[in-house]
Amino acid sequence: MHSDTHTQRVLDLVGQKGLLRASDLEAIEAPRVVLTRLNAAGLLERVGRGLYRLPDAQVSEFESLGTVATKVPQAVFCLLSALQFHELTTQLPREVWIAMPRGSHPPRIDYPPVKMVQFTGEAYSAGVEQVERDGVRLRVYGVAKTVADCFKHRNKIGLDVALEALKDARSRNKATVDEIWRYAKVCRVANVMRPYLESIG
Repeated sequence: MHSDTHTQRVLDLVGQKGLLRASDLEAIEAPRVVLTRLNAAGLLERVGRGLYRLPDAQVSEFESLGTVATKVPQAVFCLLSALQFHELTTQLPREVWIAMPRGSHPPRIDYPPVKMVQFTGEAYSAGVEQVERDGVRLRVYGVAKTVADCFKHRNKIGLDVALEALKDARSRNKATVDEIWRYAKVCRVANVMRPYLESIG
């Protein structure tokens, strides 16, 4: 097979998947040297060991959210993904975090990796914002709701992350203490959050 064909196949695949693992090349029978060549030519960007993607100009940070939103319309982006969306964290989550109603089955998606958390009742339905990005409608929890969610699920993401989110949301005026307090009650973490809210309030 001609190397141009390999190149095209690899670029098609990375366009489809968003992120390409070196092991993905076996499926299209392309030699790994193609990755090195494309990287050197600036057509692919190496983002980790054996992990490549199209250079920034061609990929939006919302693309992986868009992929999930299209395939799982009832998903609401939450926790680390919502923090990233609202620019309240320096962490880049390895997975896309989604909230689904209790009893939902984890979505079957090859890429991007998804972390599903089940929310019940108002904790699922309250505080959802709809945003359009790249022509796709995304459902994401607002800042105040996300901060409360972070405290509710602090055992999954770490209390330090929740505290950082709370401080950033307040210092950058992205949510009022009253708004955060309202969602603390919805998420039933008012008692947990009270001392932290009082210290910054």
